[in-house]
Amino acid sequence: MKTYFVSDVHLGLQVADPVGRERRFADFLCSLPEDTAAVYLLGDIWDFWYEYRDVVPKGYVRVFAAIQSLMDRGVKVFFFEGNHDIWTYSYFEELGMVKLTQPALVEIGGKKFCLGHGDGLGPVPLGYRILRGVFHSRVTQFLLSLLHPWVAFRLGNGWSKNNRLAHDQKYEFRGKDESLYKFAEEFASSHEVDYFVFGHYHADVHMTLSSGAEFYVLKDWIQSSPYICFDSGMQMSVGG
Repeated sequence: MKTYFVSDVHLGLQVADPVGRERRFADFLCSLPEDTAAVYLLGDIWDFWYEYRDVVPKGYVRVFAAIQSLMDRGVKVFFFEGNHDIWTYSYFEELGMVKLTQPALVEIGGKKFCLGHGDGLGPVPLGYRILRGVFHSRVTQFLLSLLHPWVAFRLGNGWSKNNRLAHDQKYEFRGKDESLYKFAEEFASSHEVDYFVFGHYHADVHMTLSSGAEFYVLKDWIQSSPYICFDSGMQMSVGG
């Protein structure tokens, strides 16, 4: 059986070819083989997502149809909030997806995985911690829910335009100096972990920790279609 990991598709971001990117992602989901057991969506699948109690963002029909088709086949679909699609409340669960909170320690095929989006883990700067706290605050969420959707989505999409992807700004992963790597090293010192898999940094990273655990970071989908597959032969492969 195969398990797939995907992150940072940034559906809706008006960069490169957003329509083509959505089609690529839907085609990827539809092309997963019959022996697929699970798919883990590691956050920032949407560039901006906010759902009211009775209103969700329009569009993305191909993607939702592909996800529903997978679940109808018996494939389990798990998702994490990213820093762009924070405000998911119940709609994904109503579709049948399972929400996880980072860092999630799960067992797949007899191996231990530590999974998450990756933002906020490790010794990140205080300013980012404060900003992240504001976005996760129930007060912020309540205030946003009072806005008309027309206003809220224009604010959200305006904020997304500040995404470094929108300005073609590349991030250089700093290896062992990166906060996420430091988090993984510390976590592995007190937990049995075989693989760490994250997104967020828009970088293609594969390193080995001092514990022997393998550490992966997935790239974004702006120019390619990256994914990781773990199969029943206990092999990790990177594609896209």
